[in-house]
Order: sequence, then C-alpha cells, then structure tokens
Amino acid sequence: MTATVVRTRRVTTTRAGGFSRAPYDSFNLGDHVGDDPEAVRRNRIRLAEGIGLAPERLVWMEQVHGRAVEIVDGPRAEPVPVTDALVTTVPGLALVVLTADCVPILLSDDEAGVIAAVHAGRVGARIGIVPRVLEAMLSLGARPERIGAFLGPAASGRRYEVPAAMRADVEAHLPGSATTTAAGTPGLDLRAGIRRQLEAAGVGAVAVDPRCTIEDATLFSHRRGAPTGRLAGVIWMESESAAQ
Repeated sequence: MTATVVRTRRVTTTRAGGFSRAPYDSFNLGDHVGDDPEAVRRNRIRLAEGIGLAPERLVWMEQVHGRAVEIVDGPRAEPVPVTDALVTTVPGLALVVLTADCVPILLSDDEAGVIAAVHAGRVGARIGIVPRVLEAMLSLGARPERIGAFLGPAASGRRYEVPAAMRADVEAHLPGSATTTAAGTPGLDLRAGIRRQLEAAGVGAVAVDPRCTIEDATLFSHRRGAPTGRLAGVIWMESESAAQ
C-alpha cells in the first residue's frame, strides 16, 4: 500500500550566476527594474532549471506594497496583477517573491499541503499583509501551529534607518519592529516585527535568515545602490509515493 507524501522546498537566490550586466549583475530576476528583458528571461529559465521545474510552473507577482492575497491553482501566463502574496495547494507549482531589502516570507503547512510566498516591505507589513495571508492559508485547511515560516534576507535593523516619526508609526502597527541602527539613529527591523506577529498568531515555527541585504554585497539591495536587481524567494511542494 502506498501513500502520497508532500515535501516542501524553499530556495533563496543571490546575485551570482546569471546573465545580467551591471548594475543588475548578474542573476537579476526582476523584470521591472530596467534590466535587459532577454537577460531576465534567461535568468528565470536558469532558476526554473535549477529547481527542476518547467519555467511555466513558476508563478510571479506584480508586487505593489499592498496586502492583496491571491490563491492560485495553476500556472499563470503573466505575473499575478497587483498582489503581494500567493497561496496554493498544488504540488509542482512554485510561488516566487522578489525582493531587494523587503522581507520575503515563505510559509507552509506540510500536513495540509498549503504554501505561500509573501512580499512584506515596510508598507505591506504595516498594513497587515501577514494576517491576510494566514487567513487565506487557514481557509484552505492549514492550522497555525502546523505552519512553518521562513523570513529571508532583508534590510536589518542595524542598517535600516528611517525618520523617528516613521519608526513610531510602524511600531504602532507592527510591534517589535522599532530599533536603533548601528549609527545610533532610528531604525526598523521588519523581520523582528513580523516574527513577533507570526508567533502571536500561533505559527508553530519561525526561521530567520540573518543576512542583511544592505551589508551583504552578494545580495541585491535597493538602499545600498539603486538601480539594482531583485532576489527571489521560491517555495513549492514535491509529491512522491511512499510505502505504508
């Protein structure tokens, strides 16, 4: 007797290994930043090949720093318009989030077979993109205590400097995000605030990639040097048969 086992996979890219020229060198996956479209197309094909999926099985977003969530049940010929989070229950369908300082969040409930990819910048995190995506996942059978979350490379509280009024405003909506930078100025640590928000919602496990996009030259950072490329956070499910 056999049963289908679903395993969740996650990948975070760096800026190495692609076809783009400076200042997008070299593995830029954003098609909206001024890079040569052919280079971006080749980079996206290389990403798909690297994770063992056909390029059309990768679903992209037209990210707008909002809180719209889209549940997808199959490939899309174009990026999902005006959305900052994707959710699916379909194995072999990869959800992609693009970032260059914002927080990429990859979520999964392996038992329910529900995954999500979320773009959480300062604005989106402040207005509640995380609670909205959790709501969508729960509507498909996920349970908070079974959800695992991964927060990818992003601007760190050490380097993400903002005006004091902005820090206070974000902290009021996303508690735990206010911080002081290494220079002693007001700052934001969005990953800290998001982690606190996820844990308060009952999410069972939260892992954080410690890398700071502003500090780490192997990553793209809009704050360090715009124009620049975009990193990808990718999540997908693989199904396989297992003996019982």
